[in-house]
Amino acid sequence: MPPTPPTSPPSSAPDGRGPLHRLAALAHTAAHPSGEPCRCAGGLVGVLADRDDGTVVRHGRLVVKAHAPGTDPEAHRVRLALAAHQDVGGVLLPPLPPPRTGPEALSGRPVTFWPYGPPVDPEDPDAAPWEEAARLLALLHRTPPPLGRADRLPDMRAPEKAALAVERMRRTAPDHPAAATVLDAWRTVPEGPGTAHRLLCHGDFHLGQLVRDTRPEARRDTGGDAPWRLIDVDDLGLGDPAWDLARPAAWFAAGLLPPEVWTRFLGAYQEAGGPAVDAEPWGRLDVPARALTVQTAALALAKSTIGRRPLDEVEEVMIDTCARIAGRRTG
Repeated sequence: MPPTPPTSPPSSAPDGRGPLHRLAALAHTAAHPSGEPCRCAGGLVGVLADRDDGTVVRHGRLVVKAHAPGTDPEAHRVRLALAAHQDVGGVLLPPLPPPRTGPEALSGRPVTFWPYGPPVDPEDPDAAPWEEAARLLALLHRTPPPLGRADRLPDMRAPEKAALAVERMRRTAPDHPAAATVLDAWRTVPEGPGTAHRLLCHGDFHLGQLVRDTRPEARRDTGGDAPWRLIDVDDLGLGDPAWDLARPAAWFAAGLLPPEVWTRFLGAYQEAGGPAVDAEPWGRLDVPARALTVQTAALALAKSTIGRRPLDEVEEVMIDTCARIAGRRTG
C-alpha cells in the first residue's frame, strides 16, 4: 500500500504563472510572515502532491494544501473544525491558523495550512506503522462526536468515492477489455448503507495518510518521540468504521498485503477496542473490502486509458480480484 509520494524537485521561486505557483507563493509568505529572506534548504521546499483531488506544497515546517475543485464549503469547514478539536487531538494532525492576510481559497479551492510531518518511508516497508495506524483508527472510531456537532458532521465519503470511481471508469474507459469484469464485481456490492453505525471515520485510510507529529507539544505528550497522526480531512465524517479498514482488507484479500501484516493490523485494532469488527471480522469487512477493490480497479482502468499505458502488476492483481468477486454475489 503506497505511502505519500516523495517530494518532487523543489521550486523555491514561485512566479505566479498558475495555481501551483500561487500556492507556493502563499506557502512562502506563511512560512516567512515577517518578510525575512528565505534561507530554507532546497530539500525543505517543494511539491508534495499535485493531483485532481488536491495540491500540496511544503515550505520548511509548513504545508499548504489547495483542496479539490468543487469541495463543499460548509462540509469542509465542519471537517476542518473537527480536526482542530481537542477531542481528536491524539488522532488527527491539527491544522494551523491561516495567515491574517492569506486567502481562504485559490481559484475557488479551499486552502488550509498544516505543520509538516515526515511520512511513512516507502523504502522501508518492514517499518510501516501498521499497529500504530490501527490504534489511531480504533481511537478515532471510539471517540464520540464533539458535543453539539454530531448533527452538523457530514457523512464520511468512502462509499461515495467508490461509486465515483466506477462512474469515472464508465466515462473514460467503457471499451477497456477489463471494464465488464469490474462492473460485474461492482454489482455484488449492495446499494445503500449496510449498517446502522454512525461513528467518526477517516474515510480514506491508507499508509500515505500517516505522518509524524514533530510539534514540541506532541513530543512532550509521548516522552520525546514524535507520534504518528492521521492527515487529510477531505473524507472525514460519520459512517460505518469498517470502511476505514477496507483498503488493507482488500489488499490482504488480493494477496498484496502479507497475512502476518494483516494479522498484526487487525489484532492491534481489536486490542485497542475498535468497534468496526467483532469476533467474525469478515462479516463486517466483506462488502467494504469488495467496494475498495472495485474502486482501485476502476481508477486503474480510467488512469491507464487516459495515460495510454498498460496496467501495472498491482493493477492487474486488482482486476483479477474483481474477476473472483464477480462470481460471489451477495443476497
